[in-house]
Amino acid sequence: MNALLLVASIAERDTLRYTPAGIPIVSGILQHGSQQTEAGIARQVEFEISALAAGDISSRFADAELGAVYQFKGFLARKNRNSKALVFHIIEFI
Repeated sequence: MNALLLVASIAERDTLRYTPAGIPIVSGILQHGSQQTEAGIARQVEFEISALAAGDISSRFADAELGAVYQFKGFLARKNRNSKALVFHIIEFI
């Protein structure tokens, strides 16, 4: 199973564009910060992750407030077929 639930803010966002197949898509950077417990020890976790929203949700993501915190649901996939870099594909956010 490949599922990711993440509370993060939208740090950066590109403008809405369309794929050659006509699918609307918006890329961006999400920023996360939290305290997690690992092996019984509190750990501060901070990171940025590349993300994209495609299809119907892309217009909502394009209009979402920069810096605001949302709960994102989605999955991880390679940036492209030949890349080892991962991108978070957003399928829902509130």
